[in-house]
Amino acid sequence: MTTLKIRIKEVARQKRGWSLYRLAKELGLPQQTVYSWANGRTQPSYDNMDRLCESIGCAVGELFEAEPVQQKLNLVVNSD
Repeated sequence: MTTLKIRIKEVARQKRGWSLYRLAKELGLPQQTVYSWANGRTQPSYDNMDRLCESIGCAVGELFEAEPVQQKLNLVVNSD
């Protein structure tokens, strides 16, 4: 079973200019909790995912998209 790594660090920095530490403070959660989500060790609950997206100002899909669709398409085309 693989755990999906959430792009919290990248999206928080891109959208708000926040570090994981700042994000944890904004959410009122322990640093360790947010770092665990970012490193894929744990997953946020649905409630925390909503709070996370609201705080950062992003859609849930932005946190999970690992690579752009165009890049995936190019990999398929180049593999022929």
